[in-house]
Amino acid sequence: MSINVTKLGAIDIGSNSVRCLITNVVYKEGYTYYRKVSMIRLPIRLGQEVFINGTLSKETATRFTEGMQAYKHLLKVHRVQDYRAVATSAMREALNGAELVKKVHESTGIDIQIIDGAEEARLVFNSKLYDIIQAPQEYFIYIDVGGGSTELSIMHDQDVIVSASFKLGGVRVMNGLDSKEEWQRMKQWTEQYMRNFQNKAAIGAGGNINKLHKISLRSLNKPLQLSYIEDQFDMISALDVEERVTQLGLNFDRADIIVHALPIYMKVMQWAGVEKIYVPKIGVSDGLIRDLYHKEFKEKVEGQ
Repeated sequence: MSINVTKLGAIDIGSNSVRCLITNVVYKEGYTYYRKVSMIRLPIRLGQEVFINGTLSKETATRFTEGMQAYKHLLKVHRVQDYRAVATSAMREALNGAELVKKVHESTGIDIQIIDGAEEARLVFNSKLYDIIQAPQEYFIYIDVGGGSTELSIMHDQDVIVSASFKLGGVRVMNGLDSKEEWQRMKQWTEQYMRNFQNKAAIGAGGNINKLHKISLRSLNKPLQLSYIEDQFDMISALDVEERVTQLGLNFDRADIIVHALPIYMKVMQWAGVEKIYVPKIGVSDGLIRDLYHKEFKEKVEGQ
């Protein structure tokens, strides 16, 4: 049987950065493989302005549009067959978000869909979390910490029982824009749905927990202990931003935010009563690729 390759793209417009993922979806002898071709990340902090001022400045809007123009050319050069672009927390909250989305479409042809937290979670869950982590636990709390929001979901038997979104994210906390009321709401929600479960663990998503797992040098099916995260947080906090860049290899836009994002994971784990967190290192962009393939190409390719 011959190999069938479908090249697809995904653009994930977050509050801390904007990512473009290009993937070859390879179908051979009844199996489908996803092979990353390119991942480009632009440190355009949309949330930095939106969470403070409610809008994006002309300068940031211009940078964002230039970045999308670059992605347009990247997708073309790679001869991507199809792609999807979505925006999350910062664009949802920006008063001029819809206007910017319209301008980007007019100048680049890229159609950006602004999605809510539930759609974010659905896209990630489509990425075969359980196949990656191979975890024995029965119940999980899924923790996705972004720049502007944290998405929590309770999972059992690979199904989502309940989900909620909270306005607590790395960029928001870093700028002192988090509220005691929102922290308390997250605490009550987590305890309500997780405290009575046994045989449980966490699943973490987001650039900061991904980076910490990479530093640990563990395989994807080996979780991080809460105590390990706490120790690493203390170590990272003791370094200044430049030391985090030079000694830990962090990007500058990760080096400042990581100490504000990690406590979100730690607190949720404490409230949920879990000691381990699996980090499959997948996100919205991975989910977009799989979702697009299954909706538009799977039947055509695998039905041949």
